[in-house]
Amino acid sequence: MKRSGKLSVVLLAYYSESRLVNTSQRVIAALEDAEIDFELIIMDDGSTDHTYDIGLALEEKDSRIRAFQLSKNYTTNYSKFAGLEVSTGDCAVFVPDDLQRTMSTVVNMYRKWQEGEQIVVDYRTARNDGRLTDFFANRYYKFMNKYSEVNFPKGGTDGCLIDREIIDLLNERIRPINTSLMVEVLRLGFSPFFMPTERPKATVKSRWTFRKKWRLARDTFFNSSSFPIRLITYTGIITFILSCIFICVLVYAKLFANNNFFGFRVPGWTTSLVAIMLFNGLNLMSMAILAEYVWRIFEEVKDRPGYIIKQKKKK
Repeated sequence: MKRSGKLSVVLLAYYSESRLVNTSQRVIAALEDAEIDFELIIMDDGSTDHTYDIGLALEEKDSRIRAFQLSKNYTTNYSKFAGLEVSTGDCAVFVPDDLQRTMSTVVNMYRKWQEGEQIVVDYRTARNDGRLTDFFANRYYKFMNKYSEVNFPKGGTDGCLIDREIIDLLNERIRPINTSLMVEVLRLGFSPFFMPTERPKATVKSRWTFRKKWRLARDTFFNSSSFPIRLITYTGIITFILSCIFICVLVYAKLFANNNFFGFRVPGWTTSLVAIMLFNGLNLMSMAILAEYVWRIFEEVKDRPGYIIKQKKKK
């Protein structure tokens, strides 16, 4: 027997004043046609245009719509956490304001939830975001799958539908700072169901800049992987062994080979310079890796929120 329940649709909005009304209407129409009980949460990620005002106007006209605004632009990732915090449904899904996650996909994800799945992850069967973007995105997901605790589906994903149990775990147990929602969802286990989909080509210019992508990639990797720390350990051990071998070779060359390596004369200053550059490089690399983890510890101990939802003005 299929279960039923209310679906919380978190509409991720950012500078969406020109398309918010149309997108909301399309979401509502699709869910009504599918006979799905729902609430529509418009989460404005700190836009400075009229996105939030339009959301409030839609809220007044339809009791199923609720609009919220973050105090500044925290990026889409934190908008998702914020949307879950205010959601009241039995399950929740995220929809971008350009509907690149189509409503047919959302309906299919909800049907899988009705069949008993707690985490339904949609992933793209192909990418078409430009050769450079596709190249780095594919490399990123392969790198994450190999060196972190998280296993992404082929091609990667940035969205899911999750059950109320998962929502409560994320709201109560996970601190939304320097991480991503998808990383935390996939780390929980619960045997996620992966659903292949085709994502339509974007019709509006993306505000997902390279700087934001780089920050998210860094945060998700260091948050979900201990590989860099282990790399320092392994590098130190290997370097120590090689250094011992190198010292033995140098002593032999000095005492028995008249400062010659395989017939090539090597001045003393060259050896010193190479050794200094090698170890300084290793030290700086190790310090940089440790700094990434120490900085994240520093952010945690400050106990600042990952995002702030602005209070609505009383009428």
